[in-house]
Amino acid sequence: MPKVAPLQSNEILFEDNHLLVVNKRAGLVTQGAAEGQPSLFEMAKDYIRRKYNKPGNVYLGIVSRLDAKTTGVIVLARTSKAAARLTKQFKDRETKKIYWAIVAANSYGESIARTGKCENWMFKDDAAMRMRCVADRVVQSGNIPRDAKIAKLSWDTIGQDGDRSLLEIELQTGRKHQIRCQLAAAGFPISGDEKYGSKAKFAGRGIALHSKSVEFTHPTLKKVLQFEAHIPDCWKITRYNL
Repeated sequence: MPKVAPLQSNEILFEDNHLLVVNKRAGLVTQGAAEGQPSLFEMAKDYIRRKYNKPGNVYLGIVSRLDAKTTGVIVLARTSKAAARLTKQFKDRETKKIYWAIVAANSYGESIARTGKCENWMFKDDAAMRMRCVADRVVQSGNIPRDAKIAKLSWDTIGQDGDRSLLEIELQTGRKHQIRCQLAAAGFPISGDEKYGSKAKFAGRGIALHSKSVEFTHPTLKKVLQFEAHIPDCWKITRYNL
């Protein structure tokens, strides 16, 4: 196994016998890193192994995932029972996920609406290695790709800095690259997200997308839990008059 960089104590948001909740740093894949590169999954296993002096393999189940360039709250399960119950909650949309994102004005110099919703059919473009939203004219014609799935989100603008807007986004579905793809399709790609057409620069190793909070029910205690992750320093959100 490749050498794993340790998790820092300030990256651990919560842990008990069933859960491990982490504030993921930018540039770190959730799982499946190339040989010699760390992943959050292996780093979390190493953290458990060291803290509790557990020899051999450590069980961890990934309940929620984030793209490598996205920061914020990510949930892991420490038992198979917890993993199964939490996975069902996320699949059945019994959770609440809030993201923050920064977007620049569109190509016409227009800022994004103060509040709004996106509803698109999304599909995977294997050749381009990205997700795409089905064009409205294609949807109206009824020729929606078979593998396309509906994606829904809503947002509120919570801060402004010149032509840049700070958005608070709530997901109603959980598709791969959903926020990145839908905002780009609306003409407002996330700052720093070159894959989805952003020309705006962003500091740090990631893009301006952060999993701000996640709410779900504890898998055994049946208590509603809510975890919030601090924004990375490079965001400099004081500029947005918060």
